Amino acid sequence: MDKIEVVQIGVVNRDSPEEDEFDRSLVSRIVLKNEFADGLKGIEEFSHVFIIYWLDRIPDSKKRLVVPAGSQKLAQQVGVFATRMPIRPNPIGLSMVELVKHERNTIWVRGLDALDGTPVLDIKPYPECVKGKFIIADKFKVPNWLR
Repeated sequence: MDKIEVVQIGVVNRDSPEEDEFDRSLVSRIVLKNEFADGLKGIEEFSHVFIIYWLDRIPDSKKRLVVPAGSQKLAQQVGVFATRMPIRPNPIGLSMVELVKHERNTIWVRGLDALDGTPVLDIKPYPECVKGKFIIADKFKVPNWLR
């Protein structure tokens, strides 16, 4: 299976295209196509959701080793899958965000690091619950270059 097709369910709308997408305090709108609006029923009962989106303005890259942000002074290369850098074989973005509000086919979220007009592929609630148990990472480790 070499090719996978995805469907755009909506789009990111920011108040201004000039907003700093890395300012996690800002609120963005996710506007779904009307045909997917019913899929949001009950979403407001969650405080956080994952937004999965397509990084449509990232150039194709064959890079597998990168120098991630924060490690430039060390000039340490790591594999692209050990980073959240947007240059990837499949330009898929993932952000866990705070759900602020839901109306009809639109949700407002705080903390989305996507540009205005970015295609949205999916929305998933957080946390996951399996057999009555929440899946929450409370013990984790990170590399020194990320600290």
